[in-house]
Amino acid sequence: MPLAFLATWAHCWFMVFLSSTATEYSSLTIELNKPIKKDLVLDQTQENLYVMTTDKVYRLPVQDCHKYSDCEKCAQARDPYCGWCVREGRCTKKADCGTADKENHWLWSPSGTCVTIISADPLNMSRRAPAKVELTVSPLPILTASDNVCCTFGGTTRSAQLKEGVIICDPPDIIPPTPKHQDHVSVPLQLTFEENKIFFASHTYPFYDCEEAMNLFENQPCYSCASNRWNCQWDWKRHICEESSSIQDVIKQNMEEECPQFLNPDPPIIPMEYQTTVYFEGKHLDYYQGKKFVVGNSQFEFEAPVDESDNGNFSFMTKEFSYSANETLQLNLSIRTDKVKIDSKLMVTLYNCSYGRSDCSLCLAAHHDYKCVWCEEEGKPSKCVYEKLCHAPPTNTCPPPEITRIEPKTGPLSGGILLTIMGSNLGIKAEDVKSITVANKECLFKEEFYSVSTRIVCQVGPMNEPQQGQIEVNISGKLGKSPSEVLFTYQEPHPSQIRPESGPQAGGTTLTISGINLATGSKKDVQVSVGSQPCNVTKFGDEIVCITGPNNKVETVPVTMNYGGMTIIVPQLFTYSGNPTVTKFLPVNSFSSGGRNITVTGTSFELIQSFSLVVYAERPEAGKINQKKFYGNLVTRLNETTVVFSSPPILEDPENYNITTVILMDRYELVVKNESHSFAYVADPTFENFTDGIKKQVNKLINAKGSNLNKAMTIDEAQAFVGDEPCNIKTLTETDLYCEPPEVQPQPKKRQKRDTINNLPEFIVKFGLREWILGRVEYDTRVTDIPLNLILPLVLIPMIAIIGISIICYRRKSQQAEREYEKIKSQLEGLEESVRDRCKKEFTDLMIEMEDQTNDINEAGIPVLDYKTYTDRVFFLPSKDGEKDVMITGKLDIPEARRQTVEQALYQFSNLLNSKSFLINFIHTLENQREFSARAKVYFASLLTVALHGKLEYYTDIMRTLFLELMEQYVVAKNPKLMLRRSETVVERMLSNWMSICLYQYLKDNAGEPLYRLFKAIKHQVEKGPVDAVLKKAKYTLNDTGLLGDDVEYTQLTVNVYVQDGGNESIPVKVLNCDTISQVKEKIIDQVYRNLPCSQWPKAESVVLEWRPGSTAQILSDLDLTSQRDGRWKRINTLMHYNVRDGATLILSKMGISQQPEDNQQDVPGERHALLEDENKVWHLVRPVDEMDEGKSKRGSVKEKERTKAITEIYLTRLLSVKGTLQQFVDDFFHSVLNSNHVVPPAVKYFFDFLDEQAEKHDIKDEDTIHIWKTNSLPLRFWVNILKNPHFIFDVHVHEVVDASLSVIAQTFMDACTRTEHKLSRDSPSNKLLYAKEISNYKKMVEDYYKGIRQMVPVSDQDMNTHLAEISRAHTDSLNTLVALHQLYQYTNKYYDEIINALEEDPAAQKMQLAFRLQQIAAALENKVTDL
Repeated sequence: MPLAFLATWAHCWFMVFLSSTATEYSSLTIELNKPIKKDLVLDQTQENLYVMTTDKVYRLPVQDCHKYSDCEKCAQARDPYCGWCVREGRCTKKADCGTADKENHWLWSPSGTCVTIISADPLNMSRRAPAKVELTVSPLPILTASDNVCCTFGGTTRSAQLKEGVIICDPPDIIPPTPKHQDHVSVPLQLTFEENKIFFASHTYPFYDCEEAMNLFENQPCYSCASNRWNCQWDWKRHICEESSSIQDVIKQNMEEECPQFLNPDPPIIPMEYQTTVYFEGKHLDYYQGKKFVVGNSQFEFEAPVDESDNGNFSFMTKEFSYSANETLQLNLSIRTDKVKIDSKLMVTLYNCSYGRSDCSLCLAAHHDYKCVWCEEEGKPSKCVYEKLCHAPPTNTCPPPEITRIEPKTGPLSGGILLTIMGSNLGIKAEDVKSITVANKECLFKEEFYSVSTRIVCQVGPMNEPQQGQIEVNISGKLGKSPSEVLFTYQEPHPSQIRPESGPQAGGTTLTISGINLATGSKKDVQVSVGSQPCNVTKFGDEIVCITGPNNKVETVPVTMNYGGMTIIVPQLFTYSGNPTVTKFLPVNSFSSGGRNITVTGTSFELIQSFSLVVYAERPEAGKINQKKFYGNLVTRLNETTVVFSSPPILEDPENYNITTVILMDRYELVVKNESHSFAYVADPTFENFTDGIKKQVNKLINAKGSNLNKAMTIDEAQAFVGDEPCNIKTLTETDLYCEPPEVQPQPKKRQKRDTINNLPEFIVKFGLREWILGRVEYDTRVTDIPLNLILPLVLIPMIAIIGISIICYRRKSQQAEREYEKIKSQLEGLEESVRDRCKKEFTDLMIEMEDQTNDINEAGIPVLDYKTYTDRVFFLPSKDGEKDVMITGKLDIPEARRQTVEQALYQFSNLLNSKSFLINFIHTLENQREFSARAKVYFASLLTVALHGKLEYYTDIMRTLFLELMEQYVVAKNPKLMLRRSETVVERMLSNWMSICLYQYLKDNAGEPLYRLFKAIKHQVEKGPVDAVLKKAKYTLNDTGLLGDDVEYTQLTVNVYVQDGGNESIPVKVLNCDTISQVKEKIIDQVYRNLPCSQWPKAESVVLEWRPGSTAQILSDLDLTSQRDGRWKRINTLMHYNVRDGATLILSKMGISQQPEDNQQDVPGERHALLEDENKVWHLVRPVDEMDEGKSKRGSVKEKERTKAITEIYLTRLLSVKGTLQQFVDDFFHSVLNSNHVVPPAVKYFFDFLDEQAEKHDIKDEDTIHIWKTNSLPLRFWVNILKNPHFIFDVHVHEVVDASLSVIAQTFMDACTRTEHKLSRDSPSNKLLYAKEISNYKKMVEDYYKGIRQMVPVSDQDMNTHLAEISRAHTDSLNTLVALHQLYQYTNKYYDEIINALEEDPAAQKMQLAFRLQQIAAALENKVTDL
């Protein structure tokens, strides 16, 4: 395969396919204004090409097949590396297509072929008799039965049959309705491979509708039916159009001439305002013998009986039609008998003689068939009417012509210009114009410009001397003269000078010619030439202004003017000089916000009248098609060689565009560049706002931090202000700006006073046109402005007194201080020793935990919930009823006698919800109700999701419509960033549910495993150390508020557990001797039943744990009579309390009567709750400080406690140890949901593209806003919810202590998704400090994820609908749809009147009778008798 890779000096490279003719199939711009070196090198794999510019090396792939999203684009690319892999539905290299060796499975791009359905058999069919369709496909890939070809016909998807080179598809279950004014509906048909839904061919198949075919031609039902291209016939007896059959007494297809019909109206034209008898004929009317006919027209509400003559002809009398909008009007007449229409070809033309005929000549010029006359009746104004409407003898001759106006009013002595004469009665036809004179000089009539009665155009003749005179016309012997104020003047123009006298060769100079009588003739009559080049006249008057054209050489040329045929030379020459040049420009770049002064030095600037700077921006892939222009008109001309421009503001992301900056000099464009570089734009810098919005103690220097600060700015250009006063900039680097503020704190700007705290001035940085307000500044006001002569006595006198007193006190206190010092030193040494011991112990714990990391995960399978349970928990667990919600239980309280009626009514209600007009009105009405709370909106949206689950495509369309409305509200309110922040509207909750539905399979197949591993790792890590059952705090956690702050002594035990009726083998279980009995039970159940879902495990309260230390047996429980007591406090029993040792034998059995303990040994297990209620003072590992104990403590013991009390912060090292142990699991989860290189759910791509599209539509260019939308719609709306609630997707129990750690990871995930930079300090929350190092990586991961999705191949509406339809098909049957409909109806019932009113006010709803349908449903559901 011969290929050539070519590079040009001007930064482009080309790929050329060398076949019989060399064809360029791809090109790429490498780097603007950087030439490419000639050495192009392929790597060893021949997959990449190395290209070098002046300062960079680029590695470019020789093919990019994957970017072509469909076969057509792949074929159009003509890339010889690529081809369409039919079985995989993607553009690939041949080696990457798994079935490329099979015939027609890989279609080479240069061949330009795609799999296409070339024919269907039958070609069409009636919508009332659908049948199988045989499709011929070319080129047909070799297919076998195992390929499972699937046919999606309309909304129906079924397996296709393969038979002898054709594919057979079943007809759709539901054929869409036939569109209005059409006789068929085209239904889309798609062929896919069933297992992976890979599309490979499509077609549109017509289903015709004979009933609609009869309505195509107005008033001609039979003709419409019989002349139709479909197989229809007209049954004239029943007056219907139906599918062809063997019946003979009908009018078959193509027999339209045999239709009963009326035709040939006479007369075909009818006057307005006059009753006329119209005669017409009839054909093939045998069946209608003796019938009475009625003629009519709906536009004029006209009906009249039809009279039939003896010879078989027909007639009717018109009414006096009135219509003044046009001269004529086509009138279609229908014929009816017995309320059915007979074909009528009766079309007559109504005409109005008065329309547009205001004078006699115009009237008599009307077509003779109209029979218009100029009627002059006494006492009435003369007008043009139909002859029979005039009651006086009509006139045949018109009054003399009248001249009212002429253009132009002047002309040159040479004549030759055209004069337009306007007036009335200027003749009926051109031949009526006999002669024209202007100032007694003949004027040559120009027949081609003549307009009946109103306009005559003639060419004026020459005149020897200046003269003024009237115009006279002869119309068929009748003379008409212009009035004395309408005169034509012959005059001679005299140009005297021009300005300027020189201009550039490129032209574009605005040349002004002054003189006498230059406004002779009109603008079109004067031509100006500068040398041989025309000068385009732009202004005509006392001075003539024109724009010079280009000239090919430097020279001095004459300026000539031409009036008509007379040439006049201007007595002054014009000089074409050399074009201006640019020799230097500084600075060489600007920020995209503009406003930087660019000093341009060059030559010949004095020739230029107007300067401006123009910036062209075009995307490399779009070229000049979508080129954008930005104009900078702020220009200062310093001298003949120097001009200063202010750079105009352009796009925010100039790095994504090819930018060209030109100077527009008059009409001459000159690119701002020199031999080494062009003028460039760079993205604006970024500044960091002051911490807490205030910069304190700024008496010396203020420091502002940011990035790219000096990329297109110097210290001399930059400006900074404190309030109204300047801040003198001392240093400007890439990341820092330092400026010296005014000595005294300035007042804030007046415009800021209202927003200012404590009257502090704001600190403002201004680069060019853009300003940044970084916060407010607060001066150090501790030093006052008191005069020195007051300061000295006020300070020195007290100071001397203090020194004297200090000397006296010092001797007394020194000995006491030494004693205190020794005491404090001893205490500090003790405290230091305590801290050292604790740190050493924590470090040892950390090392042990890191070694145990490999034992974290139980290798049992992942217990993913089924779809219904998953949606129940996501949609309805947050509801107030929880697991008892009727949507989860699925139980409807309906009497059995009414169940069938109610169910039928609910199905009708479902149909009503499928009306977009109803549903949108329904939602809007509810949201307008004040008592419709946020909780109700969430619940309503979830019910709606279940109710419409069977039609997720429709649900998505509704959601999209509501979203567009919501977005419009936020954009109009100018706060788009707030959109999607919460779920305050129905549509926002609909989006949450939509994401949950669309991502279920993705959770199950991809993200579920890393999430489950993370959950199990946290659970294992937490349970490895003590957990306080009362305080819900743990030794090992990520949450500082859930950290067990005391040093609890504990030992790990391995107990051997026998399960009653569970066999003879014991199960080893790891527990802690400080575990409560309930905690031990939970760990045993977790281990024993680990291969079963959590929902099938027994509860800890329902089992009994028995310890057999030998031949005896003892039942263990949390609280019993042996529990340790201390006043009002009672401690929960642990294994240590019972002295259970390592290797002990325990028996787990279900609770029975015989196993209830004796009264003298311990409390029954259920008694624990009673004890808790009575005492309300139980503790497990750490006993809370009791208020009574506090009062008893002595002062000395308090000091001792303070000295020996553990410093809680020491234990924060445990957070780090747990974090380090879990880090890999956290990373794995983040990678699974934030990696666009892996599988990305189509819903995510589809919705993100929708947000990008809407941002572009609303001209939202702020990337932060789009980032916030995407973050609020997916990570924060879905992933954080799943991360904090693993039981929504897995069959697991989430303990509160595990939940606390999950919340920290969820918060980290949320922080990663925001672009806001969080400044960390010693006071920052521990969880933010914990992941401070990783958060920047996570943020980049989110940015890359969004960017990667944006670059992916778009998901079409069709593909998305197919995906949604598959979800509907797979899961709808398992959901409580009927219950959801019943619950939804409760809202209808609650706001019934408001909904009915909204439907009755909506025209679309009125047309579909939606209010009536709702009333019927309400009557059925509420068992009411209705009069509807």
